[in-house]
Amino acid sequence: MTAENPTGPLGGHLDDDDYPAYTMGRAAEMLGTTAGFLRAIGDARLITPLRSEGGHRRYSRYQLRIAARARELVDQGTPVEAACRIVILEDQLEEAQRINAEYRRATGSPQPPAVTT
Repeated sequence: MTAENPTGPLGGHLDDDDYPAYTMGRAAEMLGTTAGFLRAIGDARLITPLRSEGGHRRYSRYQLRIAARARELVDQGTPVEAACRIVILEDQLEEAQRINAEYRRATGSPQPPAVTT
């Protein structure tokens, strides 16, 4: 097995953040939460786990990072629905900032001044 030609049970997905490698039970264990919490954030459409051939939910590392952020907010007293909305908005903001930075690099535009509060 080489990096250029990965084989084995993961088929080269070991470093793939989007590969649905974790079962619901394992994901809940890793996050220190319950399967019910994962179902709740799925119902709120924060994450949509893929399904195995048997219909079981499978989560990626990226989804687990998103779920962990929602868990932090819920642990601080934020309702699940609100926590999910906050995480979605944070993710959208991060993506917009990344796109803007790429655009500035491509056009040679200067970085905007830092905002202080």
